[in-house]
Amino acid sequence: MRLGLRLPQRLGVDLQHDVVEAARTAEAAGYASLWTYERLIFPETPAEPYAPPNVPWPETQRQAADPLAVLTAAAVATEQVRLGTSVLIAALHTPVQLAKALATIDQISGGRMIAGLGTGWSSDEFRATGATRADRGRFLDETLDVFDAVWGPDPVNFRSPRVVIDKASVLPKPVAKIPVMLGGGGSAKALQRIAKRADGWLPFLATPGPDGAAQLRASWDRIREMASEYGRDASRMEMVVVGNVTFTDRPPGPDRSPFVGTLDQIMDDIHTAAEAGADELIVDLNLQDWFTSTRQMLETAVEIRERAAAS
Repeated sequence: MRLGLRLPQRLGVDLQHDVVEAARTAEAAGYASLWTYERLIFPETPAEPYAPPNVPWPETQRQAADPLAVLTAAAVATEQVRLGTSVLIAALHTPVQLAKALATIDQISGGRMIAGLGTGWSSDEFRATGATRADRGRFLDETLDVFDAVWGPDPVNFRSPRVVIDKASVLPKPVAKIPVMLGGGGSAKALQRIAKRADGWLPFLATPGPDGAAQLRASWDRIREMASEYGRDASRMEMVVVGNVTFTDRPPGPDRSPFVGTLDQIMDDIHTAAEAGADELIVDLNLQDWFTSTRQMLETAVEIRERAAAS
């Protein structure tokens, strides 16, 4: 199983220097990919908690630098690692502009872009862009349709409730087809969308240990089974697990959440993801409030990569 690393976007990051340093360090350490996430605004009194039932939004996300700008800097600073978003919220973007931005980064990087998308959950962010929670699934489907159209041959003809393109060139095109991966999967409709439309899945590990591996593998098997029923080549699909790491001073008990605990426990969770059949795992250290510098974060990232390689 490969490892990817989330790039620093959080509060306190020196964007002028830290993004490039992190990208180069991760590639040199053997990470296979670099990823960004999207947080558009940080409401003081959000409509929804960060996680149920009442988990507050992480203060480190008060700043979440633009994910595509960060990936562009990483593209220039690296040669081989893949560059992905985990995830962009489709409803926060105009589909044609998003398709063009992703294709541009793909050209700059020589064909290393991965488009990870999701429906999102924050009513505050939807309102900031003129959308609503009710729009989110429909806008994601429309965005996927626009990608198919504008990344294809010119002239492009496309019509949907929001987008009209009438015999127009839409350039640049991607180097090759950009893999589109989808997050979520908590509902039957979400699983169906992944199976029918996506090149891969970006899930979280719900439970540590063998039970968590079995649950994740069962969902992944179901997605690929449905993909085959749609006439797709399920063997070409990827599962990239997202690991949002939070270190603790003492080992939490058996009811701990995945990727919360000591370094040894985090390594156990990485092995669990591999046992579930993950092709890759994203190590995200952005939530860790006691990383006082990007260099300190990178030292831990390199240690995780070395321990994973040794095992």
